[in-house]
Amino acid sequence: MLSLFTAILPVFLVVGFGYVTVRRRLFPDSAVDGLMLFAQSFALPTLLFRAMSQLDLSTLSIDLFLSYYGGATVAFLVAAAGARLIFHRPWEDTIAIGFCGFFANGLLLGVPVTQQAFGPDATVSNFAIISVNSIYCYGIGITLMEIARARKIGARLSELPIKVLRGMFSNNLIIGILAGLAVNLTGLPLPEFLTEALDLMARAALPAALFGLGGVLCNYRPEGDLRTIAWIVLVSLVLHPAITWVIGRSVALPTDGFQSAMVMAAMAPGVNAYIFANIYGVAKRVAASSVLIGTALSLITSWFWLAMLH
Repeated sequence: MLSLFTAILPVFLVVGFGYVTVRRRLFPDSAVDGLMLFAQSFALPTLLFRAMSQLDLSTLSIDLFLSYYGGATVAFLVAAAGARLIFHRPWEDTIAIGFCGFFANGLLLGVPVTQQAFGPDATVSNFAIISVNSIYCYGIGITLMEIARARKIGARLSELPIKVLRGMFSNNLIIGILAGLAVNLTGLPLPEFLTEALDLMARAALPAALFGLGGVLCNYRPEGDLRTIAWIVLVSLVLHPAITWVIGRSVALPTDGFQSAMVMAAMAPGVNAYIFANIYGVAKRVAASSVLIGTALSLITSWFWLAMLH
């Protein structure tokens, strides 16, 4: 049990280093912005491109997607239902709060935690999940938000498809995923000098992003309706992995896929949850606080779920 905790602790320590250095003003906010711009716009898309271009497409199993995204979809619905029916939030807030329960931090936390806990070769199913994560989550989130806004201002729903596609395919992570899958499907050979350069960028992605995540979290403050925040954290850290566990066991998901799905499901809301709320200008304080508090608590909850897997 202690070995599991110490195995995943380095991931959270890197986040903590980023948090402390920014808090103590040893690393300026402008540098954090630059680091996250590098990580999110260049290094992480490169990592996803390389992972997708080399992905064994047989890992894209229906059972894997059903296990993870079944849990994610239930988490979205429950988080949104609580926001609307219990906390009486307006529809735009409701969708943003639901998105917090929907979009777990699988790339920045799930992948390195899986590497630490099960070894560097254990992340194949993680990247299979990630291959459709942004498209699925943003597709649903943007569509629902645009419908809610269109009804509010009386805009034409005929403009909805263009807005959804524009919002999804302006995302560098989605572009990296789709480009990598295109290379995979076509068998396009890449010269060795190019793959080595891409691998250098990819290796920088997770350390830079984890450190930068800590710096970003330092600027968040636990603000907003604390009951709503607690609801989101409960849905993200408990309900999502619990549903994934039930579905994964019921479909007899293979061990490696089950481990990856569970680790991904057990992660806190990702920074993308705050970005989504910020784009639409709704529930920003609740989303930011959920990311901060959820990330801190996920050190304990992810250790619990990992212990359940052993």
